[in-house]
Amino acid sequence: MRRRNESGTIADVSYQVFARKYRPRTFKDVLGQDHVVRTLCNAIEQKRLAHAYLFVGPRGTGKTSTARIFAKALNCSGGPKVDFDPDEDVCQEIAEGRSLDVLEIDGASNRGIDNIRDLRDNVQFTPTRGQYRIIYIDEVHMLTKESFNALLKTLEEPPAHVMFIFATTEPHKILPTILSRCQRFDLRPIPADIIANHLVNIAANEGVTLTLPAAFAIARVADGGMRDAQSMLDQLVSFCGNNIGEQDVNDIFGVTSRETVARALAYILDRQLPSLLHLVHELSEAGRDMGQLLSEIMGAVRELLISKVAPQEASLAMPEEWREPLNQLIARTPADKIVRLMEVLSGTEEHMRWSTNKRLHLEMGLIQAVHSLAEANISDIIRALNGAPLPETPIATTQLPAVNIAPASPSAPAPQPMASPVAPAPAAPAPAPAPEPLPPAPEPEPAPMPPGLEPIDDAPPSFELNPDLEDAPPLFDDEPAPLMAGEAPAAGPLTPEGWEALLTAMREAAPLQSSSVGNTMFISDDDGLVTIAIHPSDTDTRDALLGDQLSELMAELTPKFCGHSITLRMVMDDSVPPPVAEEPPPPAPLPEPAPRPAAAPRPKTPEKKPEVEKPAAPASLKPTDEEFYHDPLIELALKEFHATLIK
Repeated sequence: MRRRNESGTIADVSYQVFARKYRPRTFKDVLGQDHVVRTLCNAIEQKRLAHAYLFVGPRGTGKTSTARIFAKALNCSGGPKVDFDPDEDVCQEIAEGRSLDVLEIDGASNRGIDNIRDLRDNVQFTPTRGQYRIIYIDEVHMLTKESFNALLKTLEEPPAHVMFIFATTEPHKILPTILSRCQRFDLRPIPADIIANHLVNIAANEGVTLTLPAAFAIARVADGGMRDAQSMLDQLVSFCGNNIGEQDVNDIFGVTSRETVARALAYILDRQLPSLLHLVHELSEAGRDMGQLLSEIMGAVRELLISKVAPQEASLAMPEEWREPLNQLIARTPADKIVRLMEVLSGTEEHMRWSTNKRLHLEMGLIQAVHSLAEANISDIIRALNGAPLPETPIATTQLPAVNIAPASPSAPAPQPMASPVAPAPAAPAPAPAPEPLPPAPEPEPAPMPPGLEPIDDAPPSFELNPDLEDAPPLFDDEPAPLMAGEAPAAGPLTPEGWEALLTAMREAAPLQSSSVGNTMFISDDDGLVTIAIHPSDTDTRDALLGDQLSELMAELTPKFCGHSITLRMVMDDSVPPPVAEEPPPPAPLPEPAPRPAAAPRPKTPEKKPEVEKPAAPASLKPTDEEFYHDPLIELALKEFHATLIK
């Protein structure tokens, strides 16, 4: 196909990218979505077609392609039918977006309520060639809430010839009232093997040699998206030409090879921290993505954990030369350590997601991961409390194959094990001359004794035995001491004393597990069948004695108390004292309230004295009315407030 551009020259536009050239055209071409294809085909054959469908899935999984194929099946000649001809005119118009009966709308750019009103007016028209007028809205979650509400009534009761198909990557943003009116189909990420095989077929059709490891490397980066994988293959063909290998994929897209991931995993399990940090340095200098490296390591740890707990489900995709070293490391690493390792790496991934210095957080996380393998877990601590030694940290002795990393610049040389700095032995000092003996200090003269006192003799006192004590009775008898707790005869049947001694020895050897053993009563030892009685309500004693740990400990200690192994049999007897429930300590007595202070005496109310009439003022002192009215202050107030006096 040739097209004239703005300059007037003819440009060749015949090339199509792989994602468009190899887009599925029929239901048989849809890969990895068998559950969706089967449901749609059955609905067409049984004529059980709904009026609204919702396709949900990650990018590049076939939502738009499936919607177009479904529209072709509905509007094809003689349709609806499953086996339509994709080359007929109606199907070609739908594939190229030229059909008047199939309206494709981008929800991100047509999200307003005015666009939905225009859509409601258009759906009233009948289809021109097919049986249905199909409205396909991509990224429907981008519509506004008002647009959804405007579409609600039309979606609930559309015309008979109208069908809605929605597609989205975020279904949680769609109103529940819209979801309830649609049939939902969840398109899954396409498996890596399906993507790899499809890429190999595309390369063969294009005359390109694509190795299977390279195809799997592309599929791992595409993460379930077929369109992403096809775009990456298109880019690789432009870069490499007709021969594409795994190393080319690693160099262009920063993918970590399987050998490098295996080496990093082996360094972690073997606790070779310097070598692990140097490997991270080489990968960083080679331009590898640190987040991608951590994701690859976490995927390998996941496969490692599955192979540890469920070998039949294991699929450890590692090179052949790494299988034997990794199997040795897996065999000596407990499953709980691997779980702890995955927790540390998951926390590191969360920190790296929002950090600008991803290499720093990756190195810190790997150091913490290596240290987590050397930490003692709770099971080790319980065994140590019972007398078992803590597990020793194994020395890194596993022979690992070499791996080559193609850096963007010459990498630093591998770190050599640094020898411990040993200080040179100091030369023997010359013998110092013997000091000359000092003259003996003169002995102080004894102080003169006060008169009347005798001098004290410094000689040690001498003691003589009292002859009267020689015939005294001995303090200790020569009879043997009674059997102490923890001791029993080494032969013969088990006795009640031996049973109590056995329980005491078990409490000393395993205090945590034996803390639940309560009152027991020895009954008999019948050729190794030891019968004891416990109270019917003492379930803790029953469970503890029948548990695996105390049973093994009892089998180990029994030869010290009797001459044969025993089989324990328990019977219920009400005469055995029941277990004593621990009563909570009585509450502390409340402090006595402080004595209330004595009420202060009420002040005496002074007696009301009878009022004494004051003598009337002399008449001469009272102002007369005339003097009051003509007072200067009164006159000023009357003038100021424009007032008059009322007599």
